[in-house]
Amino acid sequence: MNDHTTNGGAAPPTPEAIIHFDRVVKRFGPVTVLDSLDFEVRKGEKVTIIGPSGSGKSTVLRILMTLETIDDGIIHVAGRPLWHERRNGGLVPASENHLRDMRKEMGMVFQQFNLFPHMTVRRNVTEAPVHVLGLSRQEANQRAEEYLELVGLSDQVDKFPSQLSGGQQQRVAIARALAMRPNIMLFDEPTSALDPELVGEVLNVIQRLAEEHDLTMLLVTHEMQFAKRVSDRVCFFDKGRIVEQGPPEQVFGAPREERTRDFLKNFLNTA
Repeated sequence: MNDHTTNGGAAPPTPEAIIHFDRVVKRFGPVTVLDSLDFEVRKGEKVTIIGPSGSGKSTVLRILMTLETIDDGIIHVAGRPLWHERRNGGLVPASENHLRDMRKEMGMVFQQFNLFPHMTVRRNVTEAPVHVLGLSRQEANQRAEEYLELVGLSDQVDKFPSQLSGGQQQRVAIARALAMRPNIMLFDEPTSALDPELVGEVLNVIQRLAEEHDLTMLLVTHEMQFAKRVSDRVCFFDKGRIVEQGPPEQVFGAPREERTRDFLKNFLNTA
């Protein structure tokens, strides 16, 4: 990652932006996965990223969760640089303490559920609030009950992940992310590992979150009908750049770019 000792003329985030990518570059070896990406998400906005495999969709989320570094550019989250910190009037690469602090802004739901198999549902949800946020076990249990009720699993608190369906496990993973009270929720193809008949129950929970809670949400999904229902804005990625973005009715109903039209036609024909 480059050492930005000045802001290098970086465009400042707009006041309402909670996520701001400014000319962000990410490479894996010789392959450029994000190509000088400029991208913003406003506070409370629900944004869905669609696009072909390898277009950089999931990389955006993994970078935000600090699971992948960046090679160039600046990212701001909630007004603070993510991969850098301010020192002596400039920006230097972030320390581990800074990254740990920034992670508290975000919760992520992965394709795989990543639950602890040896812990009950309740313990899976309470571990991070206790050990990362310093909540008492009683406070964490109350929080777990609140979010497990939200995802419709109040009656499963003492079960182990192996006793649950895939859809139930993913709903536990959503409750676990929410229990950290993040400002931003990231969903990385949250239904792709599920049997088709279980997809709906997870999408319904995410849709309820979008409609009833003032969370900023960034979703990567292949579920186009769901994206149409849940999104304020849809971004079509290809080759590490945003080819087209707009309200879902425009992107899906009257895409302006030929590349978007080709993708949607091919995708909808093969889906």
